[in-house]
Amino acid sequence: MNNFYLLLISILCSLFSSIIFAQDQDTSTTSEWKFEVETDLYFTDPFVFLPIFIADRGNLHLETRYNYEDIKTASAWVGYNIIGRDELEYFITPMVGGAFGRTNGIVVGIELTFGFAGFELYSETEYLFDVEGKSNGFFYIWNDLTYSPLDGLWFGISAQRARVFNADLTIDRGVIFGFEIKNIKVNSYLYSNFQEAPFIMLALSTNF
Repeated sequence: MNNFYLLLISILCSLFSSIIFAQDQDTSTTSEWKFEVETDLYFTDPFVFLPIFIADRGNLHLETRYNYEDIKTASAWVGYNIIGRDELEYFITPMVGGAFGRTNGIVVGIELTFGFAGFELYSETEYLFDVEGKSNGFFYIWNDLTYSPLDGLWFGISAQRARVFNADLTIDRGVIFGFEIKNIKVNSYLYSNFQEAPFIMLALSTNF
């Protein structure tokens, strides 16, 4: 239960930071729709195919996922974009949504991206309130820290952290290598939790 409170505090701190940054956000947003399609491929046993679709229009953020919160589970999100493009670039999106399928529940989360001098920190935090009871709820964090020495090329480290109530904490640590060619981004991850065999995850994305 103490871990639950720590995780809840993490979400609240993230939401508070988004409010602070909102006071100085870049107001040069457009009314045009921007779309992004991402496919995550987990080379595990079993193999997992994870599609993501994102639509942004100014501050409005819409997102759908499949196989993300659980296998054979879809989720739909709505969020608020907070954008800054000064020396420290940031992109902050608090979100809320619902999951349905094998797992059903209410989800709250926040996505944070900070960029400075070739470095980029991406952090995604999510908590799922399972409608079948809090014992089935879980908290999830995905953190990437990368450095880009050249345009269209980057590398770094990554960590995924998930907790299910009354279950052991699982941390997958890994390395990232990514590149971009003609508006197609490719991120390759090698993960290990030092308890099971390492696995590879490949993320392909494009925007239009």
